Amino acid sequence: MDLSRLPHGDIHDFDFLAGRWHVHNRRLVTRLRGADDWAEFGATSCCEPRLSGGANVDQIDFPSLGWSGMTLRTFDVAQRRWSIYWINSRAGVLTPPVHGGFDGDRGLFYGEDAEDGRPVQVRFIWTRAGRDAASWQQAFSLDGREWETNWTMALTRVTD
Repeated sequence: MDLSRLPHGDIHDFDFLAGRWHVHNRRLVTRLRGADDWAEFGATSCCEPRLSGGANVDQIDFPSLGWSGMTLRTFDVAQRRWSIYWINSRAGVLTPPVHGGFDGDRGLFYGEDAEDGRPVQVRFIWTRAGRDAASWQQAFSLDGREWETNWTMALTRVTD
């Protein structure tokens, strides 16, 4: 992947995500096969900034599924680009990162991974919707032209 062609960002792109969130998930059960078998489930997430905003870590817990996940986001100051890594408690394997940044309230991030043994291109879209709401979606592509969204999250800030 040619990183020079990916979106740039700012060290403050993910400042909005700090704190606790309720998360409504929609996840496509059968991917890259034209299916429409969405599973919906709740989660809670907590994000903490690190290194003066140059990194952040969040843990998301899926109680109805019996597992958790963790995201590590790091900002490359020289390239002005974020890298986003994911690991979950089911597999314990750090997945290849996606890279990118925000333009206004919309963030685009791209990377490469594998799904069912096939190489896929991965796209994340983050959308900030004010201080107390955000959304995220993940899509896979086999050819880089047609994308199938396979996971969406609607985040609402927890206010105590």
